[in-house]
Amino acid sequence: MKCKKTMIGFCVMLCCFPFTGNAQRVRHDKQKEKQWKSMENGPWDFAPDWYYYFLHRRYSGAEMYWKWAGLKSGWRVRFKEPKSNIKRIMPVRVLSEETQRQKVDKVESERKYVEELYKEELLREADRSVDLTYASYKDEFNRMQDCITDGLLYCMQKSGGKLKYQVDELERQNELLCSDIAYIHKTGVSYELENAKRRQAYEDAKVKMAELVNRTAHLCAMAATHY
Repeated sequence: MKCKKTMIGFCVMLCCFPFTGNAQRVRHDKQKEKQWKSMENGPWDFAPDWYYYFLHRRYSGAEMYWKWAGLKSGWRVRFKEPKSNIKRIMPVRVLSEETQRQKVDKVESERKYVEELYKEELLREADRSVDLTYASYKDEFNRMQDCITDGLLYCMQKSGGKLKYQVDELERQNELLCSDIAYIHKTGVSYELENAKRRQAYEDAKVKMAELVNRTAHLCAMAATHY
């Protein structure tokens, strides 16, 4: 009998304690949702409205207004973003993305510029490695050299060596000119010269060589007249 009363008392005690579980439930907080949407790109709204009006009016931009709604007329609270002393997070992110995009565009533009310079330098290097203009002047140079050589030899023979000083001076100037032409014609390491510059150098050398031809001709005329 005593055991039976003990069992009944234990059952009554168990019924007095509620059973609780540890299962987690998803809670949807509308107040937090409005706050985050206001900070991001959603509508500018906060809740509870009167709480933000009295305690957080400066950053929420809350203002009070009268709303006519019949028997439900009264003061209401609305939120104006321009009156807030803070800014949204989203414009900062958009600005950051735009800044990043501009940086990427700038890097790409610089890469293309450097690539174009590299290609241009390769073309110039190829142009400097081969003399493509000498062939246009070779025959003319050889013709004028024959005139100078034959003319100076004639002067020496005709004058019996008396014009040796004048002949030696013309030969010296001609040798210097030929050395310049040979240097211009060289290619390879330390002799890189663009063909446009080679052509101009050959033109200058051609003018100087033509002048030597004229001076040799005058000396031949003098030798023919006086000896």
